[in-house]
Amino acid sequence: MTDALLERSRRAATDKPRIGFLGVGWIGRHRMEAMLATGAVEASVIADPSDAMRADAAGLAPEAPRVGGFDALLEHDLDGVVIATPSALHAEQARRALARGMAVFCQKPLGRTEAEVREVIDAARRADRLLAVDLSYRFTEAARAVRALVEAGELGRVHAVDLTFHNAYGPDKPWFYDPALSGGGCVMDLGVHLVDLALWLLGDATVTDVSSHLFAGGRLTDDPRVAEDYAVATLTLDTGAVVRLACSWRLPAGQDAVISANLYGERGGAGLRNVDGSFYDFTAEQFEGTARRVLASPPDEWGGRAAADWARRLAAGERFDPGVEGLVPVARALDRIYRR
Repeated sequence: MTDALLERSRRAATDKPRIGFLGVGWIGRHRMEAMLATGAVEASVIADPSDAMRADAAGLAPEAPRVGGFDALLEHDLDGVVIATPSALHAEQARRALARGMAVFCQKPLGRTEAEVREVIDAARRADRLLAVDLSYRFTEAARAVRALVEAGELGRVHAVDLTFHNAYGPDKPWFYDPALSGGGCVMDLGVHLVDLALWLLGDATVTDVSSHLFAGGRLTDDPRVAEDYAVATLTLDTGAVVRLACSWRLPAGQDAVISANLYGERGGAGLRNVDGSFYDFTAEQFEGTARRVLASPPDEWGGRAAADWARRLAAGERFDPGVEGLVPVARALDRIYRR
């Protein structure tokens, strides 16, 4: 029996969507674990150029075939692909998978530019396949609690948003520092979460104006060949609100990370922040004058929720979700921060 027939026979024995996992380093393996823990999907192929990474991931799915790259993965009969590869590859790999009729869950950024993001979304629409991106901070209980206040009108009209993501460390892979491969430095790596959070928390407002300053090694830079390690930007929205954001790599922050998002409105404020420098523990509070009320606090196992959500939706038969078009204004704002 051929490999394809074996796969179809195995597929007939289960109702679960068959998923290929492309890139199983730390984050790819973590998202794989989160998806498989739902029981909604099965791992059908593990693809990574590293023998060691493939072997580690095989502990989660011992029966899944292991291959060295994307082309070999595409030879398998799959319902979806999870992409956790370098940023320069995301858009092309997502388009090719969608063209084969596979749903896609991709690490951020979906594309390095607005044009790349649009191309992938258009491909998902044509294929009528579920597409999602791992913008995981939306899935924290802290962010959800703040958004609920905004939606309920408890803050009134929000006029100011301050967001921060300072990382006392830098990425450990060389490609992050080459904008041709990564799309940019700390803004593309961390700022994408901040821009996405701002627009999501406010109900997908439109950015009308952007100003920014990018630094590398403590000096202002406008060289597109240099990956910035500190950035500040101001975004003006069509609602009249002003968003201020700052992000960095290797900042002497006095702790591992500084992560926060604060919203201020006519009737009060609300915000979320990381606890004791943690990358994972967050608290959310509502502000009224000099008083504050806790809305959410750790522990909160949120890291794999975006991945698990996509797996469950795929298993439920969901196809193209127009909500993914919200990724376009985020990418457009990033382009404007980079003055592209």
